[in-house]
Amino acid sequence: MKLYSKSLNIGFFTLFLLFLCGCDKSIEEKSKPVLTEKYTLAMVQMKVEGGSPDQNLERASYHIRSAAAQGAKIALLPEMMDLGWTHPSVREMAYAIPDGKTCRFLCEEAKKSNIFVCAGIAENDRGAIYNAAVLISPSGEVILKHRKLNELDIAHDLYAQGDRLGVVKTRLGTIGLYICADASASGNTLSKSLGYMGADVILSPSAWAVPPGFNNDSTPYGEPWITAYTEASKLFDLWVVGVSNVGKVSEGPWKGWDCIGNSMAYGPGGVQVMEAPFGSEADTIIYLDINLRERPARGTSWHDFWAGKQPNGNQ
Repeated sequence: MKLYSKSLNIGFFTLFLLFLCGCDKSIEEKSKPVLTEKYTLAMVQMKVEGGSPDQNLERASYHIRSAAAQGAKIALLPEMMDLGWTHPSVREMAYAIPDGKTCRFLCEEAKKSNIFVCAGIAENDRGAIYNAAVLISPSGEVILKHRKLNELDIAHDLYAQGDRLGVVKTRLGTIGLYICADASASGNTLSKSLGYMGADVILSPSAWAVPPGFNNDSTPYGEPWITAYTEASKLFDLWVVGVSNVGKVSEGPWKGWDCIGNSMAYGPGGVQVMEAPFGSEADTIIYLDINLRERPARGTSWHDFWAGKQPNGNQ
């Protein structure tokens, strides 16, 4: 009887292990997204009113739903699209991520429209305020969060320091996330880091502004972003998309300046594929076709790629 009991226990134990192995395999398979090699990204160059979160979120909702109706798989919104960059209201109206008011709203919109949403929003983490950005899945979950690293010194009194960089694998490719001036970090460090981390696409919610009287005809806007995006997309054969808001800056160090859109997208090889309209009234959505291709290198093999060598070692 004891022998039978021992054999029975072994049998149950073996079945239990097989069950676990089957579960692990199932979980592993489910965690591997089926890649969409070609899709449309909506560059939501929306108006942002400083300190007016309800109006800004209502506007974002309209644009997200419009983008989904046009077949876009992801909607990219600007930096601090809920309150406006450096607007002092951030001290009272920044909420937690993912459970705060603003993030919950965007998660619901993503779920309703069955679309990925990327947006820059204010974050309050136990009293520390961050200039943050989130990537939300069509199921309404935050799958990637970033806190701005290379913040302008004029905003240091408002926003705490970010301390990490990340990517996430999705069916739209491996997506990296940073915010505005992160792209202009010395030596293009953050863009290059995301390239090394395997990003197919880098998304950059931004807030690009110019002082009163700026003449875009004589001095075309965008040199820092053109330089950074060109280098990153060429070196790592990836996409970089930056989307800025439009509208008047009502408070903060840049009070009286104009946010002017001029959103940009660069494709693999360092080629500019989109430059959106310039101007404080240029509230619009620009649709961009993203074509993914297999990453040409990884780790130290990037040096061979830069040297023009093929995988077999030939030139």
